[in-house]
Amino acid sequence: MIWDAVEELNIHATAEQVYECVKKKHPSISKATVYRNLSQMADAGRLLNIGNFYGSTHYDHNCHEHYHFVCDECRRVFDVPVCFPRVSDEMAGMDGFEIKGHNLCFYGLCPDCKSTPDS
Repeated sequence: MIWDAVEELNIHATAEQVYECVKKKHPSISKATVYRNLSQMADAGRLLNIGNFYGSTHYDHNCHEHYHFVCDECRRVFDVPVCFPRVSDEMAGMDGFEIKGHNLCFYGLCPDCKSTPDS
């Protein structure tokens, strides 16, 4: 049911957003259960923990290699389909390091916020 909520939301959901979605169908579920299961799914590779933005950890059900853009204004998280393989290749060649993954995030204004007069 937690996985279903992540897919249903179809955004880079926070644990709180997932909890609120699950709670609608399963009112007795605890927040701790949702948070623990999200963490376990991320540890198992079923979800990506894409980091903590503005005080909330965000999860992504798209586990394919991609990057993210976080809007400083509306705080939405967007997928960036471009990958930089040379950076990964160069890191992999560094002596003594074992790369298990990476996360790259860009920050700025999304098109919606950039076009508003207050931005």
